[in-house]
Amino acid sequence: MYFAALLARTEDGWKASDTELDDVETLSDLTDLAREATVDDDTVIVFIEQEDAWFGLVRVDGEEDPRIYVSDAAAAARSSYGEILLTDELLGRDPEDPDALEELVDLDGTEDGEPDGETDDDNDEEEIRADDGSVVPAGPLGEAAVLADLGLSEKELLALGTDALAEIADALGAADVLETVQ
Repeated sequence: MYFAALLARTEDGWKASDTELDDVETLSDLTDLAREATVDDDTVIVFIEQEDAWFGLVRVDGEEDPRIYVSDAAAAARSSYGEILLTDELLGRDPEDPDALEELVDLDGTEDGEPDGETDDDNDEEEIRADDGSVVPAGPLGEAAVLADLGLSEKELLALGTDALAEIADALGAADVLETVQ
C-alpha cells in the first residue's frame, strides 16, 4: 500500500492533492505530473510513502531538475514506485556501468550527532541488489537539505520516522491541507 500526494506552493499558501502513480513510470513522468500541479512554476513537493517502510520526496521548482530524497534506499528499491526515484544519478552510478558506485552518503552512524561506534554491522538492513544487479545501500539517500529553505532542516529530515509525511507537512505549514487529502 502506498500514499502519494502533491503539495504545490501558491501565493495563497500550500495546495494539496492526492495523486495516483499508476501512469507514472519514470522520474520524468513524475516531474511532469508535479509541474502540472502549478500554474506559475512555483515549488511542488511530491510525497510518496510505502507501507510505513520508506518515504520519498521529489521537489520541483519550475524548470529546474528535480531534487530527490529517499528515507531508505534499500526498502525503496523493493518498490516499483521507489525505483522511479532511485535514478542512476542518485545512486552515483554510470548508466553504462551499473556496478560503479560513487560515495553516496556518509552512513557510518556518526552523522548528525549520533553516537560514534556504530558500524555497518550494527544495521538491521544491509545493502541489496537492484533488478539490474547494482548495489543499493540501506538508509537515507539523496538531498537531505531538500526542504531546508522551507523550514525542515537536514538534521530534522534525517531524524523522521514512519509518520514522516505528517511531520514534514507540519514543518512546511501545510498540515491542514495535506490532512484533507489523506
